[in-house]
Amino acid sequence: MRDRLITQGLGFAGLLPFYAAVLGFAYLVDYPQSLSVQGFIIYSLAILCFLSGALWGQATQTVGREQILRRVISNGLVIFAVAAVLTAQTMLAAFLLMLGYLGLLWYERRLDDTEQWYGRLRLQLTVGVVIAHLLYVWLHVKAG
Repeated sequence: MRDRLITQGLGFAGLLPFYAAVLGFAYLVDYPQSLSVQGFIIYSLAILCFLSGALWGQATQTVGREQILRRVISNGLVIFAVAAVLTAQTMLAAFLLMLGYLGLLWYERRLDDTEQWYGRLRLQLTVGVVIAHLLYVWLHVKAG
């Protein structure tokens, strides 16, 4: 139970930098705003890579085709995320990273070896991350 609470607390705390960067983008100017814009993308990349690493770790608990598939998806997601950032277009990168989060959630939802509470947590956190990415993209569109 304690591990579960720690996992939930860290998961929700992990949303804070997304929203701090969105607020910085919306309300700051000059260098602090630029830092928020770039920080959002870099943080998103880091978290998506972290989640991909967790998927890699889960692969050790499986065998055969499923183990290979999890490792390939884990590596492919990291390559996709890095390629998104390498576009050097922050709005496009944010949109592509958001698709990466949704794709990972879709894949995880079809696995049957995840505890129910963790599946709910991943859904809640992904919704929070997607909302942050949509706000970020909207701010870019609004800034014109």
